[in-house]
Formats: sequence, C-alpha cells, structure tokens
Amino acid sequence: MQRASPFLLGLALLLLASAEPAAAQAPRSRFMRPGTRVGEIVDYELSYAHAPGLEVIFPDSTAEFKPFEYVGKTYYPTRTRRGQSLDRTVYHLRTFALDSVQRLSLPVTLLQGNDTVTVPSTAASVRLQRTAPAPGPEAPVLRQNTTALPVATQFNYPYWLAGTGLLALVAGGFFIGFRRTLRLRYQRYRLRKNHAYFLAQYARHIERFTLSRSLTNMERAITLWKNYLTGLEDNTINSLTTREIVAHYENDHDVNTALRITDRVIYGNQFTEEEAETDMAFILLRDFAQRRYDLVSARPRA
Repeated sequence: MQRASPFLLGLALLLLASAEPAAAQAPRSRFMRPGTRVGEIVDYELSYAHAPGLEVIFPDSTAEFKPFEYVGKTYYPTRTRRGQSLDRTVYHLRTFALDSVQRLSLPVTLLQGNDTVTVPSTAASVRLQRTAPAPGPEAPVLRQNTTALPVATQFNYPYWLAGTGLLALVAGGFFIGFRRTLRLRYQRYRLRKNHAYFLAQYARHIERFTLSRSLTNMERAITLWKNYLTGLEDNTINSLTTREIVAHYENDHDVNTALRITDRVIYGNQFTEEEAETDMAFILLRDFAQRRYDLVSARPRA
C-alpha cells in the first residue's frame, strides 16, 4: 500500500483540529430552576461561546417562545477571555400551558458577510408544578347559595351629569325659542307691579292730605304722579312745569284742570271752601295715570 505524504497527513490533522472546537461551539440554553407554576415568571438562559470576530445575534421579543410567553429579558455584555468570547442573555418567560414537562430551544443567528446562519441551541426543559389537588374518585358536592348580599349604594355621577346637561340644553333651547315671549311677560309683570305700588302710595298721600290738609302731602302726591309717568313712558315730565306738561299731553282736559287746581292750592295757598274740587283733581290725575298705564301695557314691545 502506498504511504500518504507528510503534507497530506499534516493537512488532515489541521482540519480535524479545527472541526473539533466548531462542534463544541453550539449555543447552550437552560432554565434557571427546574420547576415553575402556571403564570409564574421563570428565567431562561441562552449563552454562546464563539470566536471574538464572529457577529452573533440573539433572539428578541418577536421570536417564537411557544409554549411560553415573553415577558422581558436581561442582556449581559460580551466577555472575551483567552481568545474566546461569551454572549449571554436571560429571558423572563411565563407559561399557561398545562403540559407536565415543557421544552424550549432558541436559535442564535450568525452573520457571515451578506449571509446569515441560524444555529439551534441545546433544548432546555422545565417541569410544571401543579397547585390544584389531585382529583379524587368522586367529585366534590357543591352547595347552592342564592341569598342576595347587601350592596352599598353608590352615586351615579355619569347619569346625573348627563341628565343635568340634557336639562340645561332643554332649558337653553326653551329660552332661545321663547325669549321674546318671556321678555314681554316680564315687562308686563314689572308694569303691573309698579302700577299697583303707585296706586297704593298715591292713595296714602291723598288720605294724609284729607286728614291734615297739609300742602306737603299734596306736593308729595303730585311728585309721585310725575315720577310714575316719567318711568312709565320714559319721558322727563318730572322736570317740566305745569304749562309744559299740559303741552306735552296735547292740552288734555283732565291734566290741565287737575294741575291748575293743585297749583292754585300749593303756590297760592288758596283752599277752596268746597273740598270736592281738590278731591276731583286727585281723581283726575289718578284716572289719567290709569289710562296711560292701559295704553303702555297694551302696546307691543320689542
């Protein structure tokens, strides 16, 4: 048999030496504890020892973790010692599967130029610890209880706020729709109230004048009459003379007669022997104020 050359033998030994560490470079994975419970977080460690110049990518949150669910991860920086680098990441997982033993193997991606190589890790397993008691030969007897328990009453703020808003909306719409009518009603109410007040005060001044025959009470009655007509018709007759007032009301017979009688009494101090003439002057002024009130209250207002 022909013997192999020393060159070919050395090359074969070099290839064997380089292939042996490559087989030992598989990523390793393990669970940090042997058992877990449903919904409980368990740590899964993935580590990979490789050459320092190798580009390694570990799985992120989008990887396939079934039957586990991804919760988070803790990344550790690469450590290089004696010509070998170590990457390590701990994933925080939880499971809701009911299998007694659950396994997981996450792959590691290697970048080689424009290509990528996926290297699977060693499989790790964890045992599910059951907390429910084992079922017996017979199902437990269930006791029925339909008694209603007292519940504390709570204030329903959303419904009250919605009701208040709806009521405000209806009130606003009603006011906008009937604004003119409401304003007219209010104006007429004020007219009636002011007229009733005037009649009461006017009658009181006349009564005091009748009892005392005091010119002060007569002056007060005439001043009240002028001020009432000023506010009723929005004019300035309270600052006018008797002649100007008569002219303002177009020589009205009642106004002319009544004011001339009161002027003769007040300024001339001429009391007539007949009290009927003075009483007639008060009645004429009161009736004239009543007619002006009826005219203004019947007039449409804006």
